[in-house]
Amino acid sequence: MGTSLISSRLLAVSIVGSQEIRNVPIFTELCIIEFMAEITKTIGLSLGADICWPICYEEMLRRLDLAVPSGRDQLRFRTERVTIEPFDLRQTCRYDVVIDRLTHWYHTSREWIKKAIILDGLYVFNNPWTLQSMEKQTTYCAMMKLGLPVPDTWLVPPKSYEPSDDLQPTLRQYARHFDLGTIGKSLGYPLFMKPYDGGGWVGVNKIDDETALRATYEESGKRVMNMQAGVFPHDRFVRCLGLGPQVRFINYDPSAPLHDRYRLDKDFMSKDEAELLEDMTLTINTFFGWDFNSCEVLRKDGVWYPIDFANACPDSQVTSLHYHFPWLILANLRWSIFCAATDRPMRMNYDWEPYFEIARRDLPYRERLRAYAAIARKRLDTEGFEGFCAKHLAHIEEVAMEFFASTEAREAVRKKVTALFPAREIDEFTELFFGRIQRWRTEEALPASRGKS
Repeated sequence: MGTSLISSRLLAVSIVGSQEIRNVPIFTELCIIEFMAEITKTIGLSLGADICWPICYEEMLRRLDLAVPSGRDQLRFRTERVTIEPFDLRQTCRYDVVIDRLTHWYHTSREWIKKAIILDGLYVFNNPWTLQSMEKQTTYCAMMKLGLPVPDTWLVPPKSYEPSDDLQPTLRQYARHFDLGTIGKSLGYPLFMKPYDGGGWVGVNKIDDETALRATYEESGKRVMNMQAGVFPHDRFVRCLGLGPQVRFINYDPSAPLHDRYRLDKDFMSKDEAELLEDMTLTINTFFGWDFNSCEVLRKDGVWYPIDFANACPDSQVTSLHYHFPWLILANLRWSIFCAATDRPMRMNYDWEPYFEIARRDLPYRERLRAYAAIARKRLDTEGFEGFCAKHLAHIEEVAMEFFASTEAREAVRKKVTALFPAREIDEFTELFFGRIQRWRTEEALPASRGKS
């Protein structure tokens, strides 16, 4: 606790005989008042099958041992895992920020989070309303509207339907026969067929000819599908992870086994390309209100084509991210602590008009994208975030270098490997992933941290 000396200007009144002398200033030490309160900010983790990253996040937050001045108060930080249970709509929420990994598919948690945002002012990664409504189809349309080079895309009705009383009358009157082959020919081969609202590569198929197209459609069942022109031949596939104002670029190989898809190479893009992809990622994320999202882009003839960018619950596991896993933990810590410390307000209603106003102007593509990104950085308070991190989190990377060499970090890796791999492979893959984290420590350590273990 802190103390402060408070000086007070007093009005002295002296009586000399019958003469009253007023307004004589006297400065005196009045009192010593305790004024610094310790306020604890609680960050909730809304989790599904996540194992490794919450362990690392919690331990890193403990080791940081933050005490951040805020006016006359001091902020401390703790984390807690959010449970699933009945809730009174009027009960108060004890969290300041929630990192959500569950409500994109689990309805009970989604409705609790929506209630907490509206009634309690909770800040959540990510906005639950956009998670419900902004499927891939919507994101394609929105980014086409902004002029991003999204490949040509069609939506086709499902092959089969869930029976209902109104279905057959509706289809008889209004459904039109269409030739799938004609659409395929207009897009060109190879093309991709994928669910309009899918994720995790489920139902995604590369199609090389009309025979394969018809067979894939027959097997698609009740899913509504997008057909999208392939970007071939491309010479680069990059996955851009965006978390708040922070972006990481990862060379990506979807044909490799899961543990090798995220490549380890660096410096595979020019500075101008990295700036363009950062602007693109931040534009997409802020347009839809996503704190954490990934944007997949392909480069063909020097043009970067965004092909998949509605991934508002991106992979966060060490078994796929490995080398890049520490970056995720650090980015999550920085942004969540900043949001909690600054009482960042949740933007519930999204204003797209500023983006559309820029889209209506006759600007070159790169200039237009920079203008979108300027809106994004303002909405993310990038300047305030960077200043906060420099002042209060300057030691975070040194703490990370020590933690990610620890037995606790290795055990977190092993627990995730144990959940996914057969017993005979647990030791092998634990060492593989932990070894890649050590490579990150060697290659990305701060100069002051090099050589520490």
